[in-house]
Amino acid sequence: MTFEDMIHEIPSLSIEQRKALIMAIVDTLAEPTPKKRSILEFEGIAAHLADDEDPQDYINRIRSEWDDR
Repeated sequence: MTFEDMIHEIPSLSIEQRKALIMAIVDTLAEPTPKKRSILEFEGIAAHLADDEDPQDYINRIRSEWDDR
């Protein structure tokens, strides 16, 4: 059945069926709910920050790695 065929069939539906059709279409337009994340997913993500490296030394080291690429 093509889209045009479906459109031509709409008038033959009862009012209740048309309302149900509208609701079904509207429900398909809803944005998907984003997955809730757990704080535990971030465990260890910045473990390198816990060492005793000076922040400026860290930045300098990272920048020099960019230049080496």
